[in-house]
Amino acid sequence: MPENVRSEYIYKGRVVTLRVDHTTRPDGSIRTREIVEHHGAVAIVPWIDDEHILLIRQFRPAVDEYLLEIPAGTLEVGEDADACASRELSEEVGYHPGDLKRMFSQYLAPGYSNEVLHAYVARDLTRQIGQQDEDEDIEVITVAAADIESMILDGRIKDAKSIAALLVAIRLYK
Repeated sequence: MPENVRSEYIYKGRVVTLRVDHTTRPDGSIRTREIVEHHGAVAIVPWIDDEHILLIRQFRPAVDEYLLEIPAGTLEVGEDADACASRELSEEVGYHPGDLKRMFSQYLAPGYSNEVLHAYVARDLTRQIGQQDEDEDIEVITVAAADIESMILDGRIKDAKSIAALLVAIRLYK
């Protein structure tokens, strides 16, 4: 296994930190790797009823597009993932889950980041409007669960976390 010889922190921000690791290779040479550190995140598939799921439409500057996604957000330092999922659901779509289940946890881009995303399914929703983050401009859209696969295949839904969580939720919880 490679051994880390030295790490340099290049940037420390609110959401991510960038470090450069210098690690040994089996032949003794040193390899440089850029690593994005992240606190982790949650993503929630909210079933508004037995046949419909809530999605959000928001502008994503990194890709310069409006995307259809499931509600999601970054964990605060030391925050419990279940609490974060409940908070994000309230902030982004205005509901509190009566039933919240973690489906899976996944690395989003392990080639360069340590970010772990915890995916949830939420049911038995009751209105509870939270405070949206000031940098978010979110439109909530109700979609038939039966339409999700075609929306993925035709490119209307192209966010990876949303695709994975939606497909699991529909298979396991429909």
